[in-house]
This record gives sequence, C-alpha cells and structure tokens, in this order.
Amino acid sequence: MLGMETPSVTTEVGELLRRGERALEADGDLRAGREWFDRAYRAAEQECDGDGMARAALGLAGLWVHEHRSAPAAALLQARLRSARTAVDPGSSLALRLKARLAGEADYVAGESNEILAVLEEVKRAGDPVAWAEAASLAHHCLLGPDHGGQRRALAQELITEGFRTSRRSDLLMGLLWRTVDLFLDGDSHAQRGLADLRSLLAERDHLAVGFVLDAIDVMLRIRAGRFDEAEERAAACAQRGELAGDADATGWYTAQLGAIRWYQGRVAELLPVLRETVHSPTLSAVDNALVAGLAVAAASAGDQREAAGALARLRGRDLALLQRSSSWLVSMYGIVESACLVSDVESALAAYALLTPFARLPMTASLAVACFGSVQHALGVAMLTAGEPERAVTHFRAAVRDNLALAHWPAVALSRARLAQALAVLGHAAEASEERAAATREAADLGMALPAAPERPAGRVTCRRQGKHWLFALGGRSVLVEHSVGMGYLATLLDNPGYELSAIDLAAGPGVTAATTSSQPVLDPAATSHYRKWLATLEAELDEHEANHDDGRAERVRSERDWLVGELSAAAGLAGRVREFTGVEEKARIAVGKAIRRALTRIAAADAVIGDVLRDGVQTGNRCCYRP
Repeated sequence: MLGMETPSVTTEVGELLRRGERALEADGDLRAGREWFDRAYRAAEQECDGDGMARAALGLAGLWVHEHRSAPAAALLQARLRSARTAVDPGSSLALRLKARLAGEADYVAGESNEILAVLEEVKRAGDPVAWAEAASLAHHCLLGPDHGGQRRALAQELITEGFRTSRRSDLLMGLLWRTVDLFLDGDSHAQRGLADLRSLLAERDHLAVGFVLDAIDVMLRIRAGRFDEAEERAAACAQRGELAGDADATGWYTAQLGAIRWYQGRVAELLPVLRETVHSPTLSAVDNALVAGLAVAAASAGDQREAAGALARLRGRDLALLQRSSSWLVSMYGIVESACLVSDVESALAAYALLTPFARLPMTASLAVACFGSVQHALGVAMLTAGEPERAVTHFRAAVRDNLALAHWPAVALSRARLAQALAVLGHAAEASEERAAATREAADLGMALPAAPERPAGRVTCRRQGKHWLFALGGRSVLVEHSVGMGYLATLLDNPGYELSAIDLAAGPGVTAATTSSQPVLDPAATSHYRKWLATLEAELDEHEANHDDGRAERVRSERDWLVGELSAAAGLAGRVREFTGVEEKARIAVGKAIRRALTRIAAADAVIGDVLRDGVQTGNRCCYRP
C-alpha cells in the first residue's frame, strides 16, 4: 500500500504525480486524480519542488474548466495555481500551462473568453503541443454559448490533430468529444457519427469522464425518441457513473434530464421540491441558469405564480441581455419563455424573443448536449403567442415542426404541432387547427406524452362596460374591475366589434374617427406637436426605467400621466389628423396600439387570470387588430 512506502520525498512526489496523471489522463477518473494530485502538491510544497507543485496543481484543476464548484475548493485551487506559477521558470512550458489554466478559470466564471484566447495564441507561438492542447480545450469550454459555433469547431479539429502529437490519451479523446458536442449543439444531422468514433475508442479502454458525457448524450437521444421510461432509467445510471468519475455535473445533469422527461410527460410540476433544493446546490456551474428557469416553469405549472415570478425576476436581473451566454443559455431562455407564457408576462416574453431570434436555426440543448428541448423556433412561437401575435407564432411553429422532425425529436414535434394548432385557432383557422391538433394528439399518444391542455374556461365571449374611471370585464359568471388606460379603451372597441378587424390607425384615432377623416378637434401647431412629442418621449423613458427597477408605484404614476397625454394628443389631432403626415405612421400606430393593448391584457390577467388568458388568446394585434372569441 502507498501509505506504507518510505521512499525519499523527491521519489514520492514523482510517484504520486505519475499515479495522478494515469488516473486523470488515461482513465478519466477525476476523483482518484484529485486525491493523488492533492498528496503530490502537499509533498512537493514541503520539498520546495516548484515543478512538482506545478504539475500537481494542473492535475488538480482536472480536464474541464470550473471542476471545483464550492467557494472554498475554488479558492484553494486558485491559490495553488498561483503559488506554483511563482515557483517555476517564467519561460517554461509549465508556466505557460499554469497561465492558460488561470485564464480559462477566470474567463469561464465571468462568461468571457478573451483572456484564454490571448494565452492560446501565446502558447501556439511557443510550439509546445501539450500546452497548446490544454489551452485549446480550456478555450473551447469557454466558448460554449450559441455565438461561437464556428470558432469551437475549428478548435476541436485542431485538438484532434494535436492529440496525436502529445501522445496523451486524454487530448485525443477531448478533441473527439468536443467535435461531437459541437455537432449536437449545432443540430448537425451527422452528430451521432462522432458518438460511434468515441464508443469504439472507449471499447478498447474505458475513460470515466468522457464515458460519462457519452452516457448523458445517450439519455438525451432516448428522450428525443420518446422512450421516456428507458431514458429515466439510463439517466439514473448515468448520474451514478458521474459520481464515480467525480464529475461535479452529475447532479445538475440528472436534474436537467429528469426535467426534460417530466416536461414532455406533462408532469413538470412534480419536480418543484427537487428544483427548489437543487438550484442552491454548490455543485452547479457558476454560469448555469437552466435550473432556475426550470424552477420558474415548474412553479408556474403548479399554479404558484409568486414563486414563478420571483424566479423570472432573478433571471432577468437588470437586463435579460446580461444573462451569461453559457452552454445552457438557450435552455434557460426557453424556460423564461414558457414560464412567461404561463404567468402572462408579456415583457419577459418579448425580451427573450429579441435575444433568441438570431439563433432560430439551433436546437435548445443543455450543457454538453445532455438534454434537448427542440428547435429555438418553438420558443419564438411561444413568445409570440404570449405577446398576442398569433400570425408570427404560426410562422415560427411551422418552422419548429420542420426543424424538430430533422432532429428526430418526436416529443418536440408533437408539442410544436399542438402549439401550432393553438395559434391557428386564435386566428380563426378552425379546420387547419383541428387537423394539427389531431396529428399532435396521435403522435403524443404513441409516445405516451401529455400535451398541454387548454385551460378550462367559461363559454361565451368577454364583454366590458365603462364604470367611471374603471372598466368591468365579464365572462360567464366571472367579472373583474380594472382601472382605465388607453389600452383598455382599445380593448373595449375590439370587444364591442367581435370578429371585425380594425386598423391600428383607426383604433388610435378613437371611436367614430376613421383614418380617412379629419379630426374635428383643432389641429396642434408644429411647435405644440414637438413639445408634446418630447414630453411623451421623456415619460416613456421614465416608465422604462421605473419598470426595469421594479418600482411599481412610480411606474404607475408615470403610466397614468403618459396615458393621459396620449389621450389628449389623440383628441387634439389624432392619427387621422396632422400626425398622419409623419413618415411610418402605420408602423408607429401598430407599435403604440400593440404595446397599450398588451399592457392592458397584463393588468387584466393579474386581476383575473381566466379572463386575462381568454382575452390574450382571442385578441390579435398588428397593423389590423381583432377580437375573435
């Protein structure tokens, strides 16, 4: 046994390092490697062996970035890497490798890649294949967001080539693994070929760390195939392998996979207790927000609007655009969209839509392709449904069905068809909606999955009438009183004319005034118009600021002043008067009326979710607006 050996300290350090490197590089045993390297570091430190400290610290860092998740463990690793760097020759290969690891760790946690990419160029100029292979793998890990697909693929291909030069088994395996992961993240139809290459290499000799990732991808593929029971069984076994390998992602990946299974089974609310606990686990990556998004969806599905809204606010922060673009960013954004839909949060849905649009062609894949929720087009469609834009939603859902078919993601195909049917129904295309819903129902039944059921709602159409400074909305035996705003007035006009399309310009002009008539009120002179426009712009800016800071009191006061001013402008000139001479008036009307109606719908839904949902499904906005019960 090792504890009984009594060699000299120098011999002991060398033996400990050899055992650690064999465990890490050849066997992929992260846990055993850490144990050997920890002992090696302490022995080398005692001996003042700088090279031994450096090799041990690099080994302790492991194969991945951010393996040490808890604050104490991460701080200890940082301290050892820095101490080792001061103890070696600044011009040595070990110094470069330490510099690369420190840069990679810092960049990953910050959601950046500039520092590690700069070090990678420095290492490349040095011509050291081992140092370059390590730096390239670290850089790849820092580029897992959806923005850097091409850069990642180039790095992975170079790493495969360098893997033959370094003679280290782990370098070749990591290159092949990164290439395979890249193909899955890009939705490439040949992604599974990479799995076959890796499986053949692991058949000769296992590698726990790489094998864990392959098992996790295998679970994802079973979920895509709709084999839920088999996937759940494999997910549990995969998590055990991850624990055996000492991989910090074992818990997070298992929870994500179980979340995907339950989502398509229509049972995601069951995971609420698990997610409440797991989102605070120190084993989660510092840049992974997918489980928080999952918590928002589970809470909203369980009817806990407060917890769902809190999780959404946690994700949005000051600005949703600041959410780090990690490997799970697309899945996080999808969770935001679905939970926003469930709690009628139009603002969050629209913010997510704007950010997701550039990545419409990609699949929503978590981490190293361990869970997949189908095409980004589906999330875009849900966002447009939430925003009351069913025509745009139909376009996205059609694309989602096509893309999910290409992915062979059968549960996602069924779900996108169901959503497509919902959007078509809102548009009044009853025959096509019925056809799509029937197809989705058949596909779901074959897979044993549950489609989202349409909420139980009272029959009939929503009606409204003015009561002083409020509007009374009624549906069946339900009613709700909501304070007046410009958007409430627009809604009242639509509800009084069910099934009849009105242009946004006519709505903005007000009852009894059409786009072809001249306002009966005195037209504002240019100076007054300019003054009021500046005043309105100032109020809009203040409103955005208060809403971003969640200052509801001030936001409501500014909103009331803004609504009053818009009303005065409409009465004095209206879009039927002088204002129509400005360029792009139709587009301005579409935006202004759409925003006002969506704000009104959000306020109604907050007061009565059933009436709010019925209105949101029945009201169409755009250049032409309509209420179709």
